[in-house]
Amino acid sequence: MIGKLKGVVDEIGDDSCIVDVHGVGYVANCSTRTLAQLPSVGEAVILFIETYVREDMIRLYGFRTALEREWFRLLMNNVQGVGAKVALAVLSTLEPSDLANAIALRDIATVSRAPGVGKKVAERIVTELRNKAPAYAGAATGTIGLKQELGEGVAPAPVSDAVSALTNLGYSRDIAANAVAAALKAAGEGADSAKLIRLGLKELAR
Repeated sequence: MIGKLKGVVDEIGDDSCIVDVHGVGYVANCSTRTLAQLPSVGEAVILFIETYVREDMIRLYGFRTALEREWFRLLMNNVQGVGAKVALAVLSTLEPSDLANAIALRDIATVSRAPGVGKKVAERIVTELRNKAPAYAGAATGTIGLKQELGEGVAPAPVSDAVSALTNLGYSRDIAANAVAAALKAAGEGADSAKLIRLGLKELAR
């Protein structure tokens, strides 16, 4: 099984790339996000690989980070109706941290922005990966707990009221939650909603 390729970019297509490893060209299917992050043709590259083996074919899926590969595995192995095409579509639309945030907040609309992902599939992704998302949150690790509380409706009233107030001002729920999380860290656990809103707006104005 191939777990990683270290070579030179030989070709970049619409949905795949070829990596030359000592004269052997490996075709790796990739998300559009991964393809956009690849260096130019002729430059060195490392791709984390998920190998998919069937009786009639062997297919490689390539990712710029190990975390993105883990999310591909999570989507493929834990969510009914999600195959490689849908998993790549989700990862083409959302970075791992954004996907973790959307799942924590139960933000089905954000997940369903991925091509080919309808409301039912998005609901399954949010439901099936709810308990697994925190371990793969990446850059969102610091706020994922608060967002899960918001998504499940068990966040403290001042926190949920502050997030609601900021979303009513036009901010996305994710951005509002990040701002309130920062405000909560600065103000302390006992802060009321008015203080959290004020500090949250200050955070957003930076």
